[in-house]
Amino acid sequence: MNSSMPHRIKLLFFIFFFSASTLLAQNTKLINPALLKSNWSANWIAAPNSPSKEYGVYHFRKSFSVNVIPNSFVVNVSADNRYRLFVNGKAVCSGPARGDLYNWYYETIDIAPFLVEGNNTIAALVWNMGVLAPVAQISNQTAFLLEGNGDAEKTVNSNKSWKVFKDEAYLPCSTNNAEKLRTYMVVGPGDSVMASKYPWGWEQTNYNDAAWLNAKVIASPASVGYGTDNLWTLKPSIIPQMFERKQSINLLRKINGELVNTSFAAGNAAIKKAGTHSTISLLFDQSFNTVAYPTLVVSGGKDAEIKITYAEALFDKNGTKGNRSVIEGKNIMGNYDVFVADGSSNRTFRPLWFRTYRYIQIDITVKEDPIEINDFYGMATGYPFEVKANFTSNDASLKEIWDIGWRTAQSCAGETYFDCPYYEQLQYEGDTRIQSLISLYVTGDDRLMRKAILDFYHSRVPEGLTQGRYPSSRLQVIPTFSLFWVSMVYDYWMHRKDDAFIEEFIVPITGVLDWYEKKIDQEKKMLGPMKWWSFVDWNLSFENGVADGATDGNSAVITLQYVATLEQAAKLFKQFGKLEQAKHYQALASQLKAATYAQCFDARKNLMANTPEKKAYSQHASIMGVLTGAVPTSQEKMVMQNVLKDTSLSQATFYYRFYLNQALKKAGMANSYYAELKPWRDMIANGLTTFAENPDPTRSDCHAWSASPNYDYFATICGIIPTQPGFAAVKIEPALGELTHVKASMPHPSGTIAVEFTKTNNNGVEASIELPTKVGGVFIWNGKTFILHAGAQKIKVG
Repeated sequence: MNSSMPHRIKLLFFIFFFSASTLLAQNTKLINPALLKSNWSANWIAAPNSPSKEYGVYHFRKSFSVNVIPNSFVVNVSADNRYRLFVNGKAVCSGPARGDLYNWYYETIDIAPFLVEGNNTIAALVWNMGVLAPVAQISNQTAFLLEGNGDAEKTVNSNKSWKVFKDEAYLPCSTNNAEKLRTYMVVGPGDSVMASKYPWGWEQTNYNDAAWLNAKVIASPASVGYGTDNLWTLKPSIIPQMFERKQSINLLRKINGELVNTSFAAGNAAIKKAGTHSTISLLFDQSFNTVAYPTLVVSGGKDAEIKITYAEALFDKNGTKGNRSVIEGKNIMGNYDVFVADGSSNRTFRPLWFRTYRYIQIDITVKEDPIEINDFYGMATGYPFEVKANFTSNDASLKEIWDIGWRTAQSCAGETYFDCPYYEQLQYEGDTRIQSLISLYVTGDDRLMRKAILDFYHSRVPEGLTQGRYPSSRLQVIPTFSLFWVSMVYDYWMHRKDDAFIEEFIVPITGVLDWYEKKIDQEKKMLGPMKWWSFVDWNLSFENGVADGATDGNSAVITLQYVATLEQAAKLFKQFGKLEQAKHYQALASQLKAATYAQCFDARKNLMANTPEKKAYSQHASIMGVLTGAVPTSQEKMVMQNVLKDTSLSQATFYYRFYLNQALKKAGMANSYYAELKPWRDMIANGLTTFAENPDPTRSDCHAWSASPNYDYFATICGIIPTQPGFAAVKIEPALGELTHVKASMPHPSGTIAVEFTKTNNNGVEASIELPTKVGGVFIWNGKTFILHAGAQKIKVG
């Protein structure tokens, strides 16, 4: 909440970015090295006489004088749960990046650009959601920390000289979302704010804080590897600051339940004003699903209650979403905020945390004083990816899939990857592996992927497995997702040259693989019964997503996933000199896949069964059979043809279709991919503007595991994949399907890979390929192989 926000609706699309290069050091270059090795001189501080672990919102201030504006003024800042930092009234950063108590992140920023000669004020809004906090939020207790980087900045160190105010304007609301929506929802409460109790202007230099209390010191900070009684163990943030970009909300679909479909900005006074003792209900349509901080500016309306409800889609009387763009006969249902006006002019409401929405309904109940809506917009937010890839083809409809896929991936990326931004905002390995590959191919930015790999590394339980999602305040172990974590490390190794980073995961990878090895049924040479939640896919046949045989033994799907992971690990371990382990893992993989094929392959059906009993069949078992080579090469195509045409099989959802496509490629059927985009076309036809978790009826309308086309446009249609670690060499084997022309480019650690393919008569092709310096590889078309070299080259086949 910031009283200095703009007040009138603007028709132009205005963009604002927090500049990561100006505001935030994403490496240790700005950090005083002493902070990485010893205790800090600042203190963790809190409000005196306030509960330390319960819900609360607090304002901290420190005033100081500057005679001459310095070239730099670097501070390190963190809080529990979260903070938003202001300098002289200007918001400069938010955080901390989500981690855990052993890896509590802090941001390092240079605030010199925001200082003035004379009096200056650093102010921080800090909040703790207590037991209502998002499950993704780990916490110890309410606290704030700010450390000047050196002697020149020590004057602003957090200590008892800071002032603090407990804000009684805030209360939690919308705390029953899970019950209301009848689903799993754990993103925290809404904000109920009473404007009459809010300390307006508190972040400004001229605010009078004489009545505020001095903060109390609660702990001394310490970095990782130091300290003897740590409440938080500090580590520099390794990701950039999230962006914020202004986003207009102009489409008004309903007024008081009546359809209008008009522009809010162009509306008459009755839309923007509500008279004494009146009510008004306004349904806005962003026109696409988004992640943003909705911002509402109002004047007048003393004691008027404003309820702001957010939803990805509207529901009919049966709880069905239907076409997402159709609103007739539907109502909004979802999480909400409440703002009670105090009658003053240009009061601004902004929630503490972002909201996810396509639709927003504002319900205003006016009492004695009329109210006017001065402005309403969103501040879109998320990880600051920069799209560097480009894809065009003779089928213009592929661009819409690309655009919606990227919106989905971007909406599911913040301080961690999210499975979904509306319901959970949790980072799961199964989702994150796909998201990471999308990030690498579309943006070239690997920082969030590195953080995700580290997050899961930090999550390990004593058994050796990673947790299934992390950061998380609740324990959840998904052993199959531990395997995907190993696959993520392998993916990073193949796409980036960073042996020092990879090598630290060799031991924990061993822990994951050993857990599974202990579960092998020595008689059948398949995995036996396993504990925890062996999730595979949310299809209609796997109870709670768990494949047949996971809990009672001999699951073909999971045994073969373990085989695939063993083979990836064998390559990794060989690279790092662990030759005996590499041989063991390869031998074990060969034994397991031979036994699984022998006992689960049904020669009559030409399919893999889910278990040796051959009572149930899924696409998943055959997908993994082909991917691992358990199914002999001579049978791969027949098996995958049956996988595609046999509708009696338990079907792969959007998530597992990522692996379906990899199996098609392995079987030499990559040209089928273009036709297999029908589920994504169907979602678009049904009005979705981000890709959903599952086919309807679905919970989440935005799930990043369904954005895999943004990877496969390059990895499958263009056929670009690394063949040596660090993307040192490349294979380009395009699979255009029915397409006749494709032009694309994607980032590479050494530059850009650019390709253009035009089909010619007799299934020939004219190819233009440009590779970065020192990168070579092969081009394959219809079984013919051509050597590629760095730079530009043209190849004609047929």
